[in-house]
Amino acid sequence: MKSRATNLRKRGLSLRYIENKLKIPRSTLSCWLKDIKLSTEQKNKLFNNWKKGLINARKKAAQWHIDDGNKRRSTIKKDVEKFTSGLEIDKKTGELLLAMFYLAEGGKTENSFVIANSNPNILKGVINLYRYLYKLDESKFRCALHLRNDQDEKILKEFWSKILNIPENKFTKTQFDKRTIKKTYNHYKGVCVVNYFDMALQRRILYLGDEILKIINNNMGA
Repeated sequence: MKSRATNLRKRGLSLRYIENKLKIPRSTLSCWLKDIKLSTEQKNKLFNNWKKGLINARKKAAQWHIDDGNKRRSTIKKDVEKFTSGLEIDKKTGELLLAMFYLAEGGKTENSFVIANSNPNILKGVINLYRYLYKLDESKFRCALHLRNDQDEKILKEFWSKILNIPENKFTKTQFDKRTIKKTYNHYKGVCVVNYFDMALQRRILYLGDEILKIINNNMGA
């Protein structure tokens, strides 16, 4: 067995290869083969093979992490879908949800309902909830876009108008960020600010939010 190991080593093969081939412990091979000198060409070949192996190992590790992450995300998503299956939002629950959204994203100092976001689904959800809960006067809606300097105002007005079901003539002057340097990604649609002029409704939502926080902090606080 030693002679076989010696022959393989003289051919320039790595200790790892010989270990796997002959099923001999690395410590034994190191002792047997320590006096065998490899040529410069053989050393370079082993080094290059080692680098390739390291690159492949890193790729496999990266792919494993990606696959594992996708698997965990899929499990969580399925669990959430099961949890929300058949969920219905009544008026009371809806107002509580709206109040929490508004606490996080809404205007607190203005005398009207003001909320802004760059995520179309979030803003659409809030406005749909607002309409579901209250009898609104659609003429009181106003919108304003905050865009990067290289974005197309006309296209984005059409986009947000359709998403929110608010006519384009309710959109006020668009604000552009003149500091724009890098090209804007296509998926970014700017920030849309929605304003509904009703101070009483805004105050109701803010008061609801305050009450929810009191309940949370009084009953669940440390």
